[in-house]
Amino acid sequence: MTATILGRVVATELKPSTPHQFHFWTAADAACGIGTIVRIDDASRAVFAVVTEAFAYVDASQPGEVRAWSASVLRQLPDEPLQPVPLGSVTLASDADVRTALRMDSYVSDIDSTGIPAGLYAAGGLSAPVLLDADFLLGPEAAHLNISGVSGLATKTSAVTFLLSSIFQTFPKSKGSVAAVCFNVKGPDLCFLDQAAMLGEEDLAVWRRLGLHPAPFTDVTVFAPYKADGVNLNTLRSNPAIVDRVEPLVWGLREILDFAEVVLNRDDVDAKAGALIDFLAERVIGKKFLATELRDTPFEVLSFADLDEFFRAIFDHLESQRGDEVWRTHHVATIRKVRNRLGNIATRSKGLVSDDAVANDLPWGSFRDRSLTVVDVAGVDPLAQDLVFARVISKLREHLERRDLGVDHVVVFVDELNKYAPADGPETYVKRMLLDLSERGRYLGLVLFSAQQFRSQVMRRVTGNAGTSMYGRMDGDELAMPGYATLSPAIKAKLASLPKGELMVRHPHFTQPVFVRFPRPASLSGREGVERFPPEPDLPFADAVIGRLKARDPSVSADAVRAAIDGRPEAEVRQALSAVTQRRPDDPFAFFRGILKRTIAIMPVEPRRGIAPLARDEKDPFAPY
Repeated sequence: MTATILGRVVATELKPSTPHQFHFWTAADAACGIGTIVRIDDASRAVFAVVTEAFAYVDASQPGEVRAWSASVLRQLPDEPLQPVPLGSVTLASDADVRTALRMDSYVSDIDSTGIPAGLYAAGGLSAPVLLDADFLLGPEAAHLNISGVSGLATKTSAVTFLLSSIFQTFPKSKGSVAAVCFNVKGPDLCFLDQAAMLGEEDLAVWRRLGLHPAPFTDVTVFAPYKADGVNLNTLRSNPAIVDRVEPLVWGLREILDFAEVVLNRDDVDAKAGALIDFLAERVIGKKFLATELRDTPFEVLSFADLDEFFRAIFDHLESQRGDEVWRTHHVATIRKVRNRLGNIATRSKGLVSDDAVANDLPWGSFRDRSLTVVDVAGVDPLAQDLVFARVISKLREHLERRDLGVDHVVVFVDELNKYAPADGPETYVKRMLLDLSERGRYLGLVLFSAQQFRSQVMRRVTGNAGTSMYGRMDGDELAMPGYATLSPAIKAKLASLPKGELMVRHPHFTQPVFVRFPRPASLSGREGVERFPPEPDLPFADAVIGRLKARDPSVSADAVRAAIDGRPEAEVRQALSAVTQRRPDDPFAFFRGILKRTIAIMPVEPRRGIAPLARDEKDPFAPY
C-alpha cells in the first residue's frame, strides 16, 4: 500500500536538520499530532521519528495557514554513518514502521520472542501494538518499572494490573516461572483481582489487537492481618461469597525479632540495643535458656508474653542486688528500652502481631508460576505497614538467593512510593531496602514495580534504576520540576491533559518517549468490587470463628462449632483456628475440635461466699442486732 504523505522536511540556517532533530511542514488538515510517528526516506536512508512540537503561522506571501512540526529521531537505517535527516517527504508510519522505529524487531519475532504487550500506539488511523522487552522489564539486562501520575486520573493501578496480566500471558516459558506480590495500601484497590469485570467492545478490541485474552487472574491469594479481636480479618474483601481466597497474616515474636530495626526508632538501634537484640535472638528466643541467677528452671521464650516474663525476672534480680545496674554486660537502661519498644509491638500492631506463638505466613518455598499474592495492609498502622514491607521483601530476596522460593522471578508492586522512599527525610530500614532492591534485585529475579503521584518526591536512585518508566496525567507543578526539562513544551502540555487509559512510556529500546493506550483491566477495580461484594460487618467472636471454618469447608455446622467453643477461652479458640489455617486438614472441623480437646478448659473458680448472720428481725434483715 502507498504510504500517506504528510509533507516535507524543511531546513534553514537557523533551524537546520540534524541527526537527532528536524522540522517539517504539512497541510492544516493533516493527520498529525504530538506523539505521531513519521518516516522519511531518500535513496540510501530511512529515518523514523516522533513529533514533539507543533507550530502554526500565516505566510504573507502565500495565503492560508502553514503548519510546521518538530520531530525527534527514533532510529536511522543504516545506523552508520550517522547523518542529518534528509530533506525528503514525510509519511505516516505503518505498523511495520512502528516496530522498526521502536527497535521491537530485535526482540519480537515468531521464534524466541520476548515482547510483553504494553498498549497500542494510535495515530493517523493506525493501531499498532507496542511491546516491551522482557529482558529489560524483568531482567537480567535491566529491570523494574515506575509509573507516575495524579491520583484518580492517571490510572496507575489499572496500568500495573493490565501489565501484570500481559506478563502472565506472554512471558516466555524459556525464561522461567514468574509470580507477583502486590501490597495493597489504599482501601480495596487490589482486593478483587480474581473477579471478572464487564468490558465494553472498545476495550475488548484493544485486548484482541494486543493478542491477549481478557480474563481476571486465576491464581490469587489475599493475605490480611486480623483485627484486634483476632478473628475478623482486617480487609474490605470480607464478603462471605469470596472469603475462601483470603488468608490471615499473623506473625509472632520470632518473625518480629528478625526485623527489630524496623519497629525501633533509628536512634534506639545503637550498638548496645543491637547487642541485646542479637543476644536474645541467638541465645534466648526459641531455645531453653538457663540463667540460674534468675531462676532454677530454664526459660522457654516463644511469645511476647514469655519475653515479658523473662525481662521481669531480670529486673527483679537487679533490684535484689541493691544497686546493680548491669546483667551479663547489658545495662538496665538498655534492657528497659528494648523491653518497652518490643513490648509495645503486639499492642500497636495487634492482629498482625500475635502475643502467643501462633503464626501464619506467606507460602515461602511453594510460590506457584503465574500466581498473584496480595498483601492487604490498607487497614493497619504505618508501623505495621513498614514491618510487612521489610519482612516480605527480605524473605523474597532470601529465598531467591537460595533458589528455593518456587519461582524464578517475582514482581513486587508498591504503590505510594513517595511515602516509603522519599527524596527527603530520615534514612529508614524500608528506604534502604527499596534502594537495595532497585539496585541489585534484578540479578536475583526480584523486580520492583512502583507507583506514586510525584516522581520528583521519590529518592532519585530508586526511580533512576527503573529500566521502564510510565507517565499518566501529570500535575503542572510536577512538570515544572528539573527532571522533566528534556521534554518539549508540547509533550508537557499533552501529559497535563492525558485521558484515562493513555500513558507516555520510556523504555531502553525507545530512544524517545512514546504514547500508548492500554485497555481497561479484566479484573474488578476496588470500587467496583466493593459495590458487587459489599464488605461484611465485624462479626461476634463465635460467628467469626464459624465463618473462618466455613471458608475451609462449607458443610461445617454452625451449631456444632458453637458447642465446641462454648466455655473455651478465646485465646485457645484462636490457637485452634490458626492451627487449621496452617495445617489445612481434609476435615477442618474435626481437626479444630481435636486441637481444642488437647487443652483443658480452665473454669473460673467462684470466690467464697460468706454466710450472712441471722437478723433479729426477719422482716428487716438489715436491722441492728
